[in-house]
Amino acid sequence: MSISGSIEYDLVVTNGICVSASDVAAYDVGIKDGKVLVLAPSGSLAEAATRRLIDAEGGYVMPGGIDCHVHLQEPSLFGDGCSADNYETGTRSAIAGGTTTIVAFAPQQKQHGSLLAALEATHRLAAGNCYCDYGFHLLVSNPCSSALADLQRLRADEGVTSLKIYMTYEALQLRDDQILSTLLAARQNHILTMVHAENGDVLRWLTDQLEARNLVAPKYHANSRPPVLESEATNRAIALSSLVADTPILLVHVSDPGAASRIREAQTQGQPVFAETCPQYLFLTRDSLDAPGFEGAKCVCSPPPRTEADQRAIWAGLRNGTFAVLSSDHCPFRFDDDVSGKKTCVSATYPVGRFRYIPNGLPGIETRLPLVFSARKLELTKFVEVTSTNAAKLYGLYPRKGALLPGLSDADLTIWYPQGKEPNLVLTNAMLHHDVDYTPYEGRRVANWPRYTVLRGKVVWDRDRGGIVGQKGDGQFVKRGTSSLANVWGVVEEAGPFDVEAL
Repeated sequence: MSISGSIEYDLVVTNGICVSASDVAAYDVGIKDGKVLVLAPSGSLAEAATRRLIDAEGGYVMPGGIDCHVHLQEPSLFGDGCSADNYETGTRSAIAGGTTTIVAFAPQQKQHGSLLAALEATHRLAAGNCYCDYGFHLLVSNPCSSALADLQRLRADEGVTSLKIYMTYEALQLRDDQILSTLLAARQNHILTMVHAENGDVLRWLTDQLEARNLVAPKYHANSRPPVLESEATNRAIALSSLVADTPILLVHVSDPGAASRIREAQTQGQPVFAETCPQYLFLTRDSLDAPGFEGAKCVCSPPPRTEADQRAIWAGLRNGTFAVLSSDHCPFRFDDDVSGKKTCVSATYPVGRFRYIPNGLPGIETRLPLVFSARKLELTKFVEVTSTNAAKLYGLYPRKGALLPGLSDADLTIWYPQGKEPNLVLTNAMLHHDVDYTPYEGRRVANWPRYTVLRGKVVWDRDRGGIVGQKGDGQFVKRGTSSLANVWGVVEEAGPFDVEAL
């Protein structure tokens, strides 16, 4: 029987250049029942029986993007209101930018003692509203005994195998003893811990010093968060994780080369320390915060963008493997919004706002892949590795996600325009699909954009024929297993991972 044989495919992608984290080769992709069924020699499926045929015309065909750092419909840390995008608008924006799976956050409030209740509440927000597949991390702000007791059920029953903790923000900051208790419980339950590493105590002190001198404009956000706050907290997080039998941690949104250097040192010593960076640390600088008036607030995020020299170091960290993943940290707030957006801190007394009260975060879920792809600073295989495959491995989704393995992988694809047909766009907010009134990348030229996004065999984004062609509710919740990238758990439960005698 020939490859096309008696099979009727649901979708065939022909004449594409398939790119995985390890290979670049010309294949046709045959898809059936939501799975990659076969990779066949280029052109061999062009006449196969199929419900739909896409001619990639020599364009790159990649596993769908996976963005595992996304904030949707979360309460603001700076007063009333919440982030601008809900699960409908955020995931709509994701598929328009080539992302087929996100992992967002289920936030536990400080006054609550249950993680399962936080997960249930977040499920209610997402169910039936998503355009792409999704999962959740638990955001732990109150690691009391009842909350940590929930970790076993989260992994075994709910398919949630990661959590996030903060070393800053008064509403979220954990003390070192709380961090250790959380790491211990995570280790015992084979759960990966994400860490926002900035020294919150020093941050508050510096902010008070700046405010005492009336240095409150958006540009001073960067002064309140110098690189040493990030590198110190990164070192402390690594040190604390080493106390608990080298518990795996992921340092999120790393911006500082000093922090990256400490991470690299830990990695070369064999510690299971992983790192993530984001487009804002590749394309923005601290000068972006010094735009006229209040405009710099559009680029206020934490950690803040650094210098052009720092950008080069972060790119180098992506190439050399210091950074396992490149996520968006999509955390959007509307700019021209004085109720729940960036302008909540603007008043007659403070016409350019007060940086300490500017909601921290940027939109970026849709622009992540096009910006980085267009920069042409990563090999194609490395691009797939850091934007899809490693995220799948790190967060327990592989090989269902992040790969093109016949019979194993969901048919999640990002298909780019071929050479000679690239759209060569100038980014404007009007072309994006989020529910935000700006993009920090306005006016930046991008050399390509996803032509098609395919979710489990269904075309959900067709840029030339309707744009968004999927529907709200196409996305499914994906239960995750334990991390295969951080596969260092071992059998430690009997003796316990914390060996006092070894200290």
